[in-house]
Amino acid sequence: MPYTQSLLANGDAIGYHAKAAPPTVTMPRLKAMVSGAIGGFLDVAFNFNTQALLDDNLLGQFLRIGWKMVMLGDETWIKLFPGLFMRHDGVSSFFVKDTVQVDKNVSRHLPNELNNDDWNLLILHYLGLDHVGHTGGRNSPLMASKLKEMDDIVRTMHLRAMVDRSHDQGQTLLIVVSDHGMTESGNHGGSSYEETDSLMLFIGLSSNISDYAGATNNLAFQVDLTPSLALLFGVPIPKNNVGVLVPGTLNSLRDFEQLRALELNSWQLLRLMQAQLPSSLFGSFSCNCFLEGTCEGFGSDISECSGDKEKQLICLFRNAAVLHGIWKSKKLTKSSAVEDFNRALDAYNAFLKTASEWLASKTTEKPVLLLGLGVSAMFLSCVVCVTLFLSLFKEVYNGPKDQVCSLNYLLNLEGVFILAVLLILVISMGSSSMVEEEHYIWHFMVSTFYLLLLFKTVKSFSFSRGLNSLGEYKIGSIFLLLISGRLLRGWHQGGVNWTHFTDISKWLEQAGGSYVKWIQLISSFLVIGLGVFTLFRTGSKRKSVRIQAFGFSICGFLILLHAWRYQDDMFEVSTNDGATVTAKVIYLILSISAVGGALVLPWSMQKKDKFLVAIAGDYLYMIGSAYILCWCLLQLLLQQPINSGPILLLLIQILAVSCLSSKDVQVNEWVEIAALYYMGMAGHFALGNSNTLATIDVAGAFIGISSHSTILSGILMFMITYASPLLFLLSLVMYIGGKLRNHSLLAHSDTDLGQLLKLKLGFPCLVPLCINSILLMAYTVVLLLMRNHLFVWSVFSPKYLYVCATTVCTYVGVCIVAATVAYTLSVTSFLRSKTQQLVD
Repeated sequence: MPYTQSLLANGDAIGYHAKAAPPTVTMPRLKAMVSGAIGGFLDVAFNFNTQALLDDNLLGQFLRIGWKMVMLGDETWIKLFPGLFMRHDGVSSFFVKDTVQVDKNVSRHLPNELNNDDWNLLILHYLGLDHVGHTGGRNSPLMASKLKEMDDIVRTMHLRAMVDRSHDQGQTLLIVVSDHGMTESGNHGGSSYEETDSLMLFIGLSSNISDYAGATNNLAFQVDLTPSLALLFGVPIPKNNVGVLVPGTLNSLRDFEQLRALELNSWQLLRLMQAQLPSSLFGSFSCNCFLEGTCEGFGSDISECSGDKEKQLICLFRNAAVLHGIWKSKKLTKSSAVEDFNRALDAYNAFLKTASEWLASKTTEKPVLLLGLGVSAMFLSCVVCVTLFLSLFKEVYNGPKDQVCSLNYLLNLEGVFILAVLLILVISMGSSSMVEEEHYIWHFMVSTFYLLLLFKTVKSFSFSRGLNSLGEYKIGSIFLLLISGRLLRGWHQGGVNWTHFTDISKWLEQAGGSYVKWIQLISSFLVIGLGVFTLFRTGSKRKSVRIQAFGFSICGFLILLHAWRYQDDMFEVSTNDGATVTAKVIYLILSISAVGGALVLPWSMQKKDKFLVAIAGDYLYMIGSAYILCWCLLQLLLQQPINSGPILLLLIQILAVSCLSSKDVQVNEWVEIAALYYMGMAGHFALGNSNTLATIDVAGAFIGISSHSTILSGILMFMITYASPLLFLLSLVMYIGGKLRNHSLLAHSDTDLGQLLKLKLGFPCLVPLCINSILLMAYTVVLLLMRNHLFVWSVFSPKYLYVCATTVCTYVGVCIVAATVAYTLSVTSFLRSKTQQLVD
C-alpha cells in the first residue's frame, strides 16, 4: 500500500496496532469500536444473526447532535443500526467466495458520495480482503492486488475528501480500521496475535512524528477508538465504554483541552467502577468535580498507591485529580507549568490504563441463579445417563453368580483404560495449556488403546503352535490402526503453541500443489473403491444395493471432476456456475442414495429361511456402509484438498475396527463403542481442528451455494468441523449390523424385538451420551471456576463453545443411529410376521 505508507512516512498519518479482544469475528468487534464495551463470547453465535445494538454508542450520539450518516458495505452495520443511516447499500459478509463484486458494490457509490456535502459521517466497510484470506490464506495470489485496491481507495478518499476541499479547514478525519486480523490460513475468531492484531490509522490529525517507525510502532486497544472519537467530535463518551484515549490523537489540542479530555475519560471510567465497588472506597468524592471542575474530598498530597487493586485505582485517580488541580492553579498565576502538565498527563494515563484493564476483566454479568439451574440440569442429565448405562451393564454382563460382583470380571484392562481416559480429560480441563493442546491427549490415548488391543491379541495365541489365519488377520488389523493413527497424528500440527512445526500437510504444500492434487485424487479413488467393496461385503446381490453403488460411483466421479476442473479456479468461483451446479448435483445424489437406501433396503427381504436377527444385521451392515461412504464422499467435496488423505485414513480405521469386532476380539461391547467415540475425537483434531475458532473452515461452507444462506452455510460449516466424530457415530450402524449377524450365529431362535433393541441399541446410544454428558458437566464447572482467569476469553470460552457443539454432534449422531436401527428392525420384524402369517 505505497500511498498509505507515504502518508505515514511524511507525518500526515499516525498508525496503531489496535489489539482486538476475542472472539475476533465481525459483529462483536464492530460493537466494541462504536460502544467501547467488550462483548461476551456468545456474540460468536449472534454474529450469524445480528440484532439491533441497544447499548449507548457513538453513532447514537452523533444522531442526537443532528449528524447525517451514510453506510456502504457489510450489512452488519444496517442490522446493528436499523433506520439510522440516511443512505445505505449493504452486502453479505458471509458469502466468502465473492472477492470482487462485494467491493465493487461499495466503490461504485464513492464518486457520488464524495461530491455530496449532505453527510457528516461516511462508513465504508470493504469485505474483499477478508474473503481473500478465507479462500486463499494470507499468502493468497489475490492478496497483493486486493491491498493495492484498498490503497487506491485510501488515496481517493484522502485527495478528494481532504486535500482538494479548500473549505475543509482541517475538519475532516479519515480513519482506516480493521475489525480483526487473520491467521496464516486466512481464518479468524481466536486469540492469537495474528488474529487480534488489527489496524487503527488516523489520517488528518496533526502529528509531531516525522519518522516512519514512530508513526507505525504504536500500540492501542480497539475499544480505545470510542472515547477518542467521542472527545474529538465533542459528544459524550458511551456510558459502558472501557477504552481510553489514544495518546497521539490529542496532539492538536491545547494543554488544558488535553487534560480536560483525559479528565472526562477518567470520570466516565470511574462511574463504571462505582457500580462495582463499595461506596466506602470513594470517600467524599463529589460529582461537582465532573460538572463544574470544583474538586472536593481529594486532599492536596500525592500518595504512594499500594494495596488491593481497587484501592490502587482510587489512589491513582486521586493523584491525577490533585496534579491536575496543581497545574490549574499555576496556570492561573502564569507560572511555568510544563513539568506539572506532564506529571498530570502521566498520572491520568496511569489511572486510565489500570482502570481500563480492571474494567475489561469485570464486564461479564454472572447471574448466579441461572448458572446454578443450568449446572443442576446438566448434573441431573448426567446422573440419568449413567444410571441407565449401569442398569444395562448389569443386565448384559450378568455372568456367573460367583463372578457378578467381581471387579475383575466387570472391568478388564481395556475398560479401566477407557475410564482412565475420561478421568484424565476431566482433570486436564483445568489447565489452559492442556485445553490448547488437547489433541495430544486424544492421539496418545487412542494409540495406547491400539497397543492394549495388540497386547491382548498376541497374548491370546500360542506361538508354539504358530499363528493361524485369524490371528494374523487380527494383528494385521491392529497394525493398520497403529500406522493410520500415526499418519493422522502427523498430518496436522494442531493446537496453538506448536503450529509452526513441520507436519505432513505443510510438507506437501511446500513441495507443490501437484503433490496435494495427486494425494486428493488417489485418496478419492481409494475411498470410492473401499466404500463400494464394503457395500457388497455381505455377499448381497440385491438390485437396490447395485443401484446404491452406482449412485455413489457417479458421485465419486463428479467429486473427482470438481477437484480437477474447479478447485484450481477457486478464486474465480464466485462467477463460476459450473462448480455450484456440480456440487448441488452431488448433494442430491448422495442424499437420495443414503436416505433412500436406508428407507428402501429393509423392505427388500429375500431370504425367508434366515433368522430375523441375521436379516436385520445384513440390512444394517449395508445401510451403515452406505452412510459411511456417503459421508466420506461429502467430506472429500467440502474439506480442503489437503484433508483428503486423513479422510481415507479415517475410513481405513473404521473398516479395521469393523473387522476386529466381527472376529471376536474379546473386548466388551461398551469398550468398543467408547473407543470408536475416542477415535472420532482424535480424527477431529487430525483434520486440522483445534479449540480456537480460527481453525473453522468458512470457505468450504459455501460450496454449492449460489447465494448466502445463514442456515445452509451454518449446517455445512458444522458438517465440515465435525466430520470425524459424526463419521464414527454413523459407523455404529454398521457396527450394530455386524453384532447382529454374529448374534444370529449363536442364537437358535429369534429374539423379542423390544429385548433386541435394548441389548443391541442400548450401548451404542448410551455410551456416547454418557461420555459427552460427563465432559459437558465437568467443563461447565471448570468454566465457572475459571471465570476470573486471565485466559477465560481466549482459551476457556472458545473451548466451551466446542464442547456445546460436540454435544449437538453427539445427539445428532445418536438420533440417526437410533432411528435407523429401530426402523430397520421394525420393518424386518413386520415383514417376517407377514410372511409367517401367509405360510400359516
